[in-house]
Amino acid sequence: MGAPVTVMENACTLLTPGPLTTSEGVRQAMQKDWCTWDEDYLALVRDIRSRLSGLASADPRSYTAVLLQGSGTYGVESVLGTAIPPAGKLLVLANGAYGQRIGMIARTLGIRHTLLEFPETSPIDLVAVDEILSSDPSLTHVAAVHVETTTGLLNPVAELGRIVRESGRSFILDAMSSFGGIPMDLREIGVDFAVTSANKCLQGVPGFCIVLARPAALEASEGQACSLSLDLHDQWRTMETQGGKWRFTSPTHAVSAFHKALLELDEEGGIPARHRRFCENQVLVAEGMTALGFRLLISPQWQSPIITTFLVPDDLPGFDFATFYRWMKQSGFLIYPGKLTQVDSFRIGNIGQVDSAVLKRFLEAAEKCLFRFREQSTKPLGRERREKE
Repeated sequence: MGAPVTVMENACTLLTPGPLTTSEGVRQAMQKDWCTWDEDYLALVRDIRSRLSGLASADPRSYTAVLLQGSGTYGVESVLGTAIPPAGKLLVLANGAYGQRIGMIARTLGIRHTLLEFPETSPIDLVAVDEILSSDPSLTHVAAVHVETTTGLLNPVAELGRIVRESGRSFILDAMSSFGGIPMDLREIGVDFAVTSANKCLQGVPGFCIVLARPAALEASEGQACSLSLDLHDQWRTMETQGGKWRFTSPTHAVSAFHKALLELDEEGGIPARHRRFCENQVLVAEGMTALGFRLLISPQWQSPIITTFLVPDDLPGFDFATFYRWMKQSGFLIYPGKLTQVDSFRIGNIGQVDSAVLKRFLEAAEKCLFRFREQSTKPLGRERREKE
């Protein structure tokens, strides 16, 4: 028998858009084992669903919450594969990797669709959307990303929702990196299906995704799913008729942690208070990093409070992200690589159980890393001079 494996404790703060740094209470909630059939566990699921409906709209009856095993992408795929009928056609609005992923899902599922692309640093062009909806009557559904995590860009979903609603189409919103962290009323926006994940702004842990849907839209999708596991209507119907039961084994520990995370959201003051903290975090990081010489990618008017993208500096010889990442990790912070196709960048998440005190320590660590890069860049020149002498 081999020696036991030693697992080192991760003391790093995650400055990422999810998974993210969770509270001690959320982590402690995972210490209990649950039975998926037990009434206490089912009561937990029912309370979670009720709380999520309350967060979705001022009228909680307008939306029902469906929990589904898997990451946020599973939720997006479940909506596309269940809500769009065989004769339907989807308009995908993409200005980043996650909008493009919606298009990839549509292609994989054989859903008729049109992909309307925009620059990664610009919001969705509402005039272009209005024009294509007017010119193509075969379009039945529109899908867009609220906060495009590729860059941190905030798309104008309220205006977009009005256009989609007035055109008589169904609106699918990827609210992965916005729900729970940015105040919104899905009913006022006109959303039919919104998708988010337990481990984003709501500050739970990975394990399941969440679909918030108008009950009538779910009812209309019966029998349309092209997947057994991702049949959103069947998952919803089972939860509705069997007291919160999932069709297949649920991630019980993640569910328990998420319930605690929702209680902590209330204690913080709800979504408005969390939004304020995230905004304060974003401003602190943006101003601190620009003071160190980094440049922002997104214009402040389109910047979300969720994640901030910085350009890799081209005026610092020897700088490379891999080294910067390693040094920051050694300092106790995990950051995010860039996801842009055109320019080198990296990202700093502003969400999770972090505050100004944590972020000030992060900025101090970043400044020390830059000093190390500058120090290294001068060493070769110094050796050359000594050799010539």
